[in-house]
Amino acid sequence: MERKTQTILLFVFCIALTFAFYNFSTTTAQTTPTTERPRQIPSPTPPTIGTPPPLPIEDKDDIIKIDTDLVNLNVRVVDRNNRAINNLTQADFKVYEESILQPIEFFSKSEVPTNYSLVIDNSGSLRFQLEKVIEAGKIIIGTNRPDDETSIIRFVSSDKINIEQDFTSNKTDLTDALDNLYIEGGQTAIIDAVYLAAERVETYEKKRNDLKRRALILVSDGEDRDSFYKEPQLYQLLRESDVQIFVIGFVNELSKEGGFISKSPQGKAKAFLERLATETGGKVYFPNNLSELNGIAQEIANELRTQYSIGYSPTNKVQDGTFRNLKIVIADGANKEKRIAITRSGITRSGDNTKPSLQKPNQKPNKK
Repeated sequence: MERKTQTILLFVFCIALTFAFYNFSTTTAQTTPTTERPRQIPSPTPPTIGTPPPLPIEDKDDIIKIDTDLVNLNVRVVDRNNRAINNLTQADFKVYEESILQPIEFFSKSEVPTNYSLVIDNSGSLRFQLEKVIEAGKIIIGTNRPDDETSIIRFVSSDKINIEQDFTSNKTDLTDALDNLYIEGGQTAIIDAVYLAAERVETYEKKRNDLKRRALILVSDGEDRDSFYKEPQLYQLLRESDVQIFVIGFVNELSKEGGFISKSPQGKAKAFLERLATETGGKVYFPNNLSELNGIAQEIANELRTQYSIGYSPTNKVQDGTFRNLKIVIADGANKEKRIAITRSGITRSGDNTKPSLQKPNQKPNKK
């Protein structure tokens, strides 16, 4: 009995000793100065792929804000005799959007690379002009600079809009594609062809702050017979794009006879081609004979490269899908020389949800 009592006392003593040691350790840890504690260094977190880690900012005054919401305009300037004026400075230009003066953020009169598509009607109405059209196309391509890229698109009907040569700077490939063009029967779909080509050149390799010029050179008689898209849809797309359209219109073979209240086929085609050029700040040519084509081709090549590039930051930031008129005013020159600015007529600033859908190239749109 006495031995059992001693064993119990020894066990109680050990428990008490352990408890006392634990309290002493805890109290010591709580009273240790902060500077003596080991520093806890978190493991670095790798940045998300494609998102570089932010740089440290020491002073708010060092923050630089860059406005990338620019509207880019390609502007041709001519005198009363339609001669190009190429010696102007930024101070000579004033840009108005809906009659409100806009701040010019970018200005250049230097030559910039150009992406453009030759969009050539291969329907039966151009059978007698095709050989000369191909020759004119080669003249335009021959003026390309090393950084220019060109594509060749032939069209007839909605199901025959083909990219014969995609964008390239290789002049041999481009001239070969022109040599392979041929006339084919079908209901001409010029609106569809322009729509698809404009969408294609507008989005090709487009990056933020991209200063490349974009254009279409359209060769056609201008008579649309069976397009999926309608003219309002085409103009909506062009107003949201930054694409100039230069036109060579062979309208002379179309009938001049109109109805009681309707335009003649020739008058309607001519008005359509003129509006394409006017809306986009381009230019239209109506050759009277094939001998004029080579001169027209050279002039278009010059027009593409003798322009001013202007970027302005809109004071109205709302993207509500409304059309806004643009006007550029240029001060008169010496001896009150009149200077005329030619650019697109306006812009539509809207989100993607209001933009017409685009069918893939070389496929006929599904009619509903």
